[in-house]
Amino acid sequence: MKKIFIINGGQKFGHSGGRFNQTIANATADFFLNHKDFEVKSTDVNDEFDPAQEVGKFVWADVIIYHTPIWWFQLPHAFKKYIDVVFTEGHDNGIYKSDGRSSKNPAINYGTGGMLHGRKYMITSSWNAPKEAFTLPGEFFGETSVDDGVLFGFHRMNAFTGMKPLESLHFHDVMKGANVDSDLEMYRNHLTQLFLN
Repeated sequence: MKKIFIINGGQKFGHSGGRFNQTIANATADFFLNHKDFEVKSTDVNDEFDPAQEVGKFVWADVIIYHTPIWWFQLPHAFKKYIDVVFTEGHDNGIYKSDGRSSKNPAINYGTGGMLHGRKYMITSSWNAPKEAFTLPGEFFGETSVDDGVLFGFHRMNAFTGMKPLESLHFHDVMKGANVDSDLEMYRNHLTQLFLN
């Protein structure tokens, strides 16, 4: 039985109701609950949480699936706070032991003290920016992908814990050109390729 931990980082704030990421998080839970051999736990960063219980979910899971919008080229503040609080709680308590270095040679092995080895993670992100902003010459992101650009630090954070990435999926132009039905179909196909084939 594969254990899936879903984190909805879609925040309710300002003009954002968090509906798109809630829809994607719900679709994730439905996908796994409708197929045998999966157990599911979930967290919504808009809800109160107990840091120790959240650490327990990371330790319990085989796969962590993060869903987040990107606000001003970063994680929303509630999701960032969740990570800061939970990962701090997880120091020497299931998420990471240390930064991996030793006092004998502090210049090497940084980022090797994670305790979540053997686990994988996946991220979806949602953007107002169109896909072409990342791919076309002369456009805003300079032909740099989401994963190699804005989410580079997020991926290194997960590597620090010892987790390995599964292929990401990014939803673009969700404010001006959203097609939720098409996005959901694309997403379910993505999950099928990763988990059922």
